[in-house]
Amino acid sequence: MRHSTLILGLSAALYLAPAAQAQTTRAPAEVKAGAYKLDASHSKVTWAVTHFGFSSYVGQFPDVNGTLKLDPKDLGVVDLQVTIDTTKIGTLNATLDKNLKAPGFLDTVKFPTASFKATKVTRTGDTTADILGNLTLKDVTKPVTLKAVFNQAGPNPLDKVYSLGFAATTTIKRSDFGVSAYVPAIGDNVTLTIDVEFKAVP
Repeated sequence: MRHSTLILGLSAALYLAPAAQAQTTRAPAEVKAGAYKLDASHSKVTWAVTHFGFSSYVGQFPDVNGTLKLDPKDLGVVDLQVTIDTTKIGTLNATLDKNLKAPGFLDTVKFPTASFKATKVTRTGDTTADILGNLTLKDVTKPVTLKAVFNQAGPNPLDKVYSLGFAATTTIKRSDFGVSAYVPAIGDNVTLTIDVEFKAVP
């Protein structure tokens, strides 16, 4: 019985998928204006930094929250604010995670969050834009530019809530934010890759 239920559920999902996909758009101008809340279950920030020139450390900040207000016809009114829980930094290496939370790196006891607030959005292509904003890390605020790519918007096939998603990248100098342990042996430049989904607020 359970096997039959699973087959029926899968069949229904496959049947509904084309209909849901047909309602999505990859044209930023067609995105619904309004307020959105970041879907923390499907958003993350991945970072990478060189390790003595031999390899790269790669890890994630999996606990990200934020809000977005936008009008695709007027990017000047975009309001994007994101908060990252730095205490949840993860590398799949418990010893390394502990070191990264120490004062020489993120000092997460004293600074448990980082934040980003957009100040300007400039379209650079059909589905790309530069998102300028201020990044605050360890109580230091510096301007950064996110190179963003719009993925798509439309009803989520599972919960039917109107959603949108985009990816972005940027590179920061960690020493600018007081994260200076082992510089330059462990690279000063940190590449950040952001993948986020937002859900429309009713």
